Amino acid sequence: MMGIVYRDLKPENVLVREDGHIMLTDFDLSLKCDVVPKLIRRKPDPPPPSEPNDNIQKCSTPSCAIPIQPVLSCLLSSSLKKIKPNNHTSTTTITAQADAEDNYDTEMVAEPITARSKSFVGTHEYLAPEVISGQGHGSAVDWWTFGVFLYELLYGKTPFKGENNEKTLINILKQPLSFPRIGVSSSKEYEEMVRVQDLISRLLVKNPKKRIGSSKGSVEIKRHELFKGVNWALIRSVRPPEVPSDLQKVRTRAVVPKLSKKERDAPYQIPQHFDYF
Repeated sequence: MMGIVYRDLKPENVLVREDGHIMLTDFDLSLKCDVVPKLIRRKPDPPPPSEPNDNIQKCSTPSCAIPIQPVLSCLLSSSLKKIKPNNHTSTTTITAQADAEDNYDTEMVAEPITARSKSFVGTHEYLAPEVISGQGHGSAVDWWTFGVFLYELLYGKTPFKGENNEKTLINILKQPLSFPRIGVSSSKEYEEMVRVQDLISRLLVKNPKKRIGSSKGSVEIKRHELFKGVNWALIRSVRPPEVPSDLQKVRTRAVVPKLSKKERDAPYQIPQHFDYF
């Protein structure tokens, strides 16, 4: 919405505030671009069936979204007002059409439209394949970076890291995605692991056109099963799962004692316990 694209996402650039919410730092690689909001309509998820039926499948994937032109609902209303019904039949048709429109959920998408570039910036381990190949890239690279970010948070390493930068870039282009085995203590943890791995797999698709988020941006990401139950509209008002304790706050607010002029002018004394390597 603000038209700012953040292009250096990695764990060391994510800070935790004292209220538990996060904030980004290091905007050196960021860029400002135009954002044109538009509306999309999609069929709402059907209610769960009363009886188990393998033939019934929920339409909850991003592919179910039906894009429409970037117009406001008031324009649609004005166009309907221009149609003057001459008989009962035409009135019934318009009403049926309006009822059909109500069967779709409306969502707003605000994605950058001029964020294409051919520049090679960022940390090697986080670069998308299209950036490395130099074919030009758009906003899909940011969702690749988000996938690498989630992978590193989960496993403590990036998915394509090699012995050096050159091998890392080769791995990004050619090596298939794989997940290390980690133990889980409950079925709930296992289900969460499956969901997060599914999201990472969709984010780390090497073809940018098939990557989740490439067409509708964050709307597709937020709709993923991993974020089920998240109230995005009130996300800033929700208490985070981890809030820094009072002891941690005191430590971060600790003031470094100031040196006197005599101490500042005195020659530096090497501590006796200093180890040379």
